[in-house]
Amino acid sequence: MQSLALIENWPVPTAAAAVITADGAVAGTYGPTAHRFPLASVTKPLAAYAALVAYEEGAVELDEPAGPEGSTIRHLLAHTSGLAFDEHRATAPPGTRRLYSNAGFEVLGDHIAKATEIPFPEYARQAVLEPLGMTATTMDGSPAKDGVSTVDDLARFAAEVQVPRLLDPRTVLEAQTVVYPGLKGVLPGYGHQNPNDWGLGFEIRDSKSPHWTGTSSSPATFGHFGQSGTFLWIDPVAGAACVALTDRAFGPWATEVWPVLTDAVLKELA
Repeated sequence: MQSLALIENWPVPTAAAAVITADGAVAGTYGPTAHRFPLASVTKPLAAYAALVAYEEGAVELDEPAGPEGSTIRHLLAHTSGLAFDEHRATAPPGTRRLYSNAGFEVLGDHIAKATEIPFPEYARQAVLEPLGMTATTMDGSPAKDGVSTVDDLARFAAEVQVPRLLDPRTVLEAQTVVYPGLKGVLPGYGHQNPNDWGLGFEIRDSKSPHWTGTSSSPATFGHFGQSGTFLWIDPVAGAACVALTDRAFGPWATEVWPVLTDAVLKELA
């Protein structure tokens, strides 16, 4: 895809990317797609997918208690448990505010490890990474931010989310649908958003502005970006997904070039 050549002008040492269509085919790639990059918060969709496998296996229920008093697994996945960003303390009642929380995903990982009697990194490997052939991906450490992966592996994940084999398609549809609609909150790096919509482990674009996806991205677009200069979006209306991984921390450079790339990819697909 010619649009991916825009990455050549990004102010980053190393970058790789891929576009994956709704049938799971790779429409184009750029850069060293087998290079392992720290994912930062792009780890969260992988962790969420593992949590949903645990749910479908019957190890947990989405509405069982987990985290602060009154919170559930659903609250943790949707960043509405009330837990602070990086501290294991409650700062709001569950379900009242969209408080983006690494701590919430760490509580989620601990909860699933206890329920399955398998350490969460190993559970994620067995439930998601191994079945999808994501052999270059590891999720040791925090399920909120310590994943390491390649564009090749995340292309496999993007194909899975668009045409699910590990999960019932209805579960994936629920994950990309707004949970607790209408909640305000801060989208890290992009400021206050009203509403700040999320599904189960995936951020949902809706009408957010500013945003890290493109101006032509559909409101149904969902995914995640990471502070290590990484993103994964899936646009069901366009019938495609895009993964981009870099080794430069998120900053003004990313807010400038990411939407331009996304718009170019969507234009070329159309």
